Amino acid sequence: MKWLVLLGLVVFSECIVKIPLTRVNIMRKTRSEKNMMNNFLKEHAYSLYLTSSPGSNITTYPLRNIQDIIYVGNITIGTPPQKFQVVFDTGSSDLWVHSVLCSRRRCSSQGLFRHRESSTFRATRRRFGIVYGRGRMNGIVVHDTVRIGDLVSTNQAFGLSMEHSWFEGKPFDGVLGLSYPNKSLTGGIPIFDNLKNQGAISEPVFAFYLSKSKLEGSVVLFGGVDKSYYQGALNWVPVTQAGYWHVHMDRVSINSRVIACNGGCEAFVDTGTSLILGPRRLINNTLTLIGVTERCVSCATVNTLPSVDFTINGINYPVPAQAYAIKDSSGNCYIGIRENPVNRSTENWILGDVFLRQYFSVFDRGNDRIGLA
Repeated sequence: MKWLVLLGLVVFSECIVKIPLTRVNIMRKTRSEKNMMNNFLKEHAYSLYLTSSPGSNITTYPLRNIQDIIYVGNITIGTPPQKFQVVFDTGSSDLWVHSVLCSRRRCSSQGLFRHRESSTFRATRRRFGIVYGRGRMNGIVVHDTVRIGDLVSTNQAFGLSMEHSWFEGKPFDGVLGLSYPNKSLTGGIPIFDNLKNQGAISEPVFAFYLSKSKLEGSVVLFGGVDKSYYQGALNWVPVTQAGYWHVHMDRVSINSRVIACNGGCEAFVDTGTSLILGPRRLINNTLTLIGVTERCVSCATVNTLPSVDFTINGINYPVPAQAYAIKDSSGNCYIGIRENPVNRSTENWILGDVFLRQYFSVFDRGNDRIGLA
C-alpha cells in the first residue's frame, strides 16, 4: 500500500489461523453514493463472531463484502475488545487505526478507537507519520492488546490517527502492515513479529488467497499454508532485500514480445495496492500493445484483449484480460494496469491485487522468500 515460506513447508496445519478478507470498492465522493453506503451499512448490520469446525485449529471470521478492489479483515483492539476493519498490507509494517483523537470532523465517519474505554491501554509520547501514494496519516504511538481471530498480541505497539488525508469515507478503519520490522515507522515491533515472539504462531509464515469473482472466500492465513487454496506446487522466489516484499522480475511480455523490464527489474508484491503499477512510459506502451487507447473499455471487448505475462524467477505468470479489466458500477471495464505515481530512478513494478487474485501467495519471513501458485 505504501506505493511506494521454512525449509520444506512441513506441518503447516499445526497452527494455522484463517482470517477472511472482504473485497470492497474505493468509495467515490458523491453525496448519493455516500447515502447508499450509509443505507447499506444500516441494512446489513453484522456482528463479529467466531466460526470453527470441531477439532480444527483454523479460525475463520465471517466475510463482509462491500464490493470490489480493496480487501479488508476484522481485528479487535483493547479490553473489552473494540472492532475494526483493516487492510492487511504487505506494503507497510505498522498497524494503525482511526481514533477519537482525530482532530477533523470527518474522522467521525470511521470506526474510532476509544482509548479511555480500554483497561489495557498504555500511552506514549511518540508521534509518527506515514505517507502513502494517495494520502498520509499522522498520529501517536500507543500500546494495547490486539486480536486477529484467535491470535492475541499483548502490549502491541500501534498508531492512533490524529489527522489524515484521503482516508475519510473509505470503508476501512485502518491498516495492518505485514512487511519487515526495519520498515516500521512507529518504532515498535510489528504485530506479526510479536505474534511469533509470543508463541502465538508456530512458523513465521502468512499467506493470501484473494477471490476473483466470488463475493466471499478471501482469506489471510497465519502460521502456515492450506493447500486447498491452490493447485500444483508453490514456486519460491527469494526476497531481494529484507525490508519490503520485493523480488527480482525477469521481464514483462505480451505474446512472447518483451514490453518492459527488459534485462530484469524490481517488483513489489503488495496486497495493499489495488492495481498493477509500473513506470509511466512503459505503462503507456503496454496499453498501446494491449490495444486500448483509453483507460476504460467496453466490457464486451475484454475477451479480445491479450494476456500480460510477468516472468519471475524463470516462471511465467500470465494475467489475462479478464483479470486486469475490472468492471465498475456503470457497467464499463477499466484497465487495472496503471502508472505508478511515485517516480523512481530505476524501473520498479508493484504487483497488487490484480496480480494476486490470480495467484495464491505465501510470505515466508523465516527464509526471506515468497511462494506463488
